[in-house]
Amino acid sequence: MRTILVAMGILAATSLSVFAAEPVKMMDTKMGKVMTTPKGMTLYTFDKDAKGKSNCDAKCLKNWPAFHADTGAKAEGEWSLVKDADGKEMWAYDGKPLYMFAKDKKAGDMSGEGVGGVWHVAK
Repeated sequence: MRTILVAMGILAATSLSVFAAEPVKMMDTKMGKVMTTPKGMTLYTFDKDAKGKSNCDAKCLKNWPAFHADTGAKAEGEWSLVKDADGKEMWAYDGKPLYMFAKDKKAGDMSGEGVGGVWHVAK
């Protein structure tokens, strides 16, 4: 019985660490599965970013707010942390920094897709 309880404890601990490492959720949309914030706001990538580096300056961040990481967040696997133009940590997936779009007003909005030919929903 003790062995089963220990095994269940280990399973629970590893399951929680996996969920803690993924700051987004996947949402089914007309464009397939896309990444969103926990509140359902669509996330985007910027073609002008370098892998592991945001190239969205302070003016850019007004329209494309960075998807900031909570204090104490830890990078794991394909998830990493990069600095935005303000020096705050933001999430990146596979080296691509993630942003929201200021004109998206409610969960599921995807009005930033294709803007300027350089903004795309994160998948």
